[in-house]
Amino acid sequence: MRLLLVQGANMEYLGRRQPELYGTTTAKELDSILRRQARTLGVTLDILYTNTEGEAVTAIYKADRARVDGILFNPAGFLHAGHALRDCLRSIRAPAIEIHMTNIEKRGYGSVTAEAAVGMIAGFGVTSYILALDAMVSRLS
Repeated sequence: MRLLLVQGANMEYLGRRQPELYGTTTAKELDSILRRQARTLGVTLDILYTNTEGEAVTAIYKADRARVDGILFNPAGFLHAGHALRDCLRSIRAPAIEIHMTNIEKRGYGSVTAEAAVGMIAGFGVTSYILALDAMVSRLS
């Protein structure tokens, strides 16, 4: 089973950017945690960080053509106006799960990409990613 995680705008600054909201776990540390969990689950996990919505769209289409089994994504800064990302997710075969470290509803944010996902996990910090990875593997098994 092959999965792709797309980390949207500003996620590369985890651990430095607003630690009161996102904690102190760095992007590199999060990647290590997720790769370890993926190995435990027996899946391959590729991770892409991008601050450009078009790059996220290109990577997802490329993964879909390569027959990736599932997409995990944190739209981050794209959640407000990520219509191209949403349309891309609607177009692919693989299911997608949207991830947020904070409870975006509590913070007053809506996600334009959420409707293209099979589900969303939000509000559990780094654990949101682990829950999403576990949920995707469960869904695909």
